[in-house]
Amino acid sequence: MPEYIADFQWSAVIQIIVIDLLLGGDNAVVIALACRNLDAKQRTQGIIFGTLGAVVLRVILVSFAVYLLDIPFLKMIGGILLLYIGIKLLQPEDSAHDNIAASDRLISAIKTIMIADLVMSLDNVVAIAGAAENAPSGQRIVLVVLGLIVSIPLVVSGSALLMKLIEHVPLIIVGGAGLLGWIGGGLIIGDPFVDRFDWLQSDFMNYLACVIGALFVVGVGLGVRARRRSAQA
Repeated sequence: MPEYIADFQWSAVIQIIVIDLLLGGDNAVVIALACRNLDAKQRTQGIIFGTLGAVVLRVILVSFAVYLLDIPFLKMIGGILLLYIGIKLLQPEDSAHDNIAASDRLISAIKTIMIADLVMSLDNVVAIAGAAENAPSGQRIVLVVLGLIVSIPLVVSGSALLMKLIEHVPLIIVGGAGLLGWIGGGLIIGDPFVDRFDWLQSDFMNYLACVIGALFVVGVGLGVRARRRSAQA
């Protein structure tokens, strides 16, 4: 066996695969929600290209993970962005979308997947970077890429399954949007700027922020959707 292969940190690859699968449930939800209004052919394209784009961004993010997470307001901005994405995903397709080219909607879905995955990965990449930390510096990015590539088919298949479920159980859309709000609330309270307020640093406050984020997205999202539907009636 070649020396490079023998010295390769396969245990780190396995750890990265496990981490990505454990943390990939919310990513599958985002992919499913973002692609649910595309036709069958474009759904497949949206899942594949959106996932590949998200992986590329995640690899880049892993390279700078430690530094990015220490920048004040970055996680807060990311959390607010997730709240917005969650509210947006709760909105029905506009009749105005009939005049939009299908390729434009495909690109929009891919953008949503990449942005949401990038934001949600702010915490996740720390675990992935930690798994690769003990490997030689020249192998770290290779480890991350290999681990993420292996886990792609499972995330993609999970997204496809969720989209089929959404067709029969629309309530999943509300749950998925609430999940984004939950993650967004956690990111906001976990921002380095917020860390300076000791009274906010407890498991209860973190849980409360997540609950508020979920309720905010669902409440505002459903409220905006109801108002838009009544205006169109």
